[in-house]
Amino acid sequence: TDLDAARQELEEFIPHVKNISDGSIKKMAGRDLTRFKEFKKQGLAVKFGRFTQKENKQIQKNVEEFLSLTGIDSAEKLLFTSRYPEDKDTIHRLKTEHHFCEKISEGIPRPWRLIYYRARKMFDPNNYKGRYTKEEKEKLKKYQALHGNDWKKISELMSRSNLSVAMKFSEIKSPINYGPWTKEETQKLMNAVKEVLRRKLRTENPSSFSSLEQSNTDLWIDREKLCQPLPWTEIETKVGSRYWRQCKQKWNSILTSKLTRGRQLYKGTNGLRAKINLIKRLYETKAEDASEVNWDELSNAYGDVPRAYVQSKFYRLKVSLVPLWKRKTFS
Repeated sequence: TDLDAARQELEEFIPHVKNISDGSIKKMAGRDLTRFKEFKKQGLAVKFGRFTQKENKQIQKNVEEFLSLTGIDSAEKLLFTSRYPEDKDTIHRLKTEHHFCEKISEGIPRPWRLIYYRARKMFDPNNYKGRYTKEEKEKLKKYQALHGNDWKKISELMSRSNLSVAMKFSEIKSPINYGPWTKEETQKLMNAVKEVLRRKLRTENPSSFSSLEQSNTDLWIDREKLCQPLPWTEIETKVGSRYWRQCKQKWNSILTSKLTRGRQLYKGTNGLRAKINLIKRLYETKAEDASEVNWDELSNAYGDVPRAYVQSKFYRLKVSLVPLWKRKTFS
């Protein structure tokens, strides 16, 4: 494959293609390029981000049809073949003969790799094992000391998914404080975020950064920069006493306060009005799935707040006020 030509062709469908490694470009040229062109003819854009309910159902259908076609007797065997060494060769042969890559991604305008990871998450029985016991937490610490961050190896030893063991270790690797945030912790968090944002701006736009340094403008009050995704595991390390999810939640709370200049928009009558406004705006979007909602636009329903704040507000409304919400469609 001519890598430069492939990269150029893929750029039409994937804006961030310049950041993708040569190895991944080679795979995408084989697995995805023809599919992307076909979707373009159908007027469908390549998607990223959260999978919709419709896409999850399509993945389920694709997996079930492939099992029926090949006679492989479980989705776990198909997607976690290394767990079945005695059947490994047969499964690999069947996957090649029956074009596994094409079949599993049928009807879904996304990169193959993302569809495959989503299927693994959906069909991994180790994903649904509930809370970790004290014994499991001790085992996890022991295995991490032995194997480092080889989460694949550790997940096999613990019969938990890769993502589950990685996230749980992030929570338990240091003494975590679950109480109210102290002033010192909050300041550490704000300094860590500021440091990360400064580094990003210095890398992305050195001239803009130097002009900001010369002025008295505080870089982190720029809404566009503040609301972008941040490397939370790095920030967790800098804070030291909280795990990354707590840091993210606290930052969203600080950010909401800063962007609204501390105004009490969400209490009493104003809070009720804002919730009603949010529900109306969601209804008017006619979205079939939460992933289709433009949460940045909807943040105006609450004032100038981060999208994560609005998403969490909607989640709380849904969970607390809609009976059997898990069985209902988004619309």
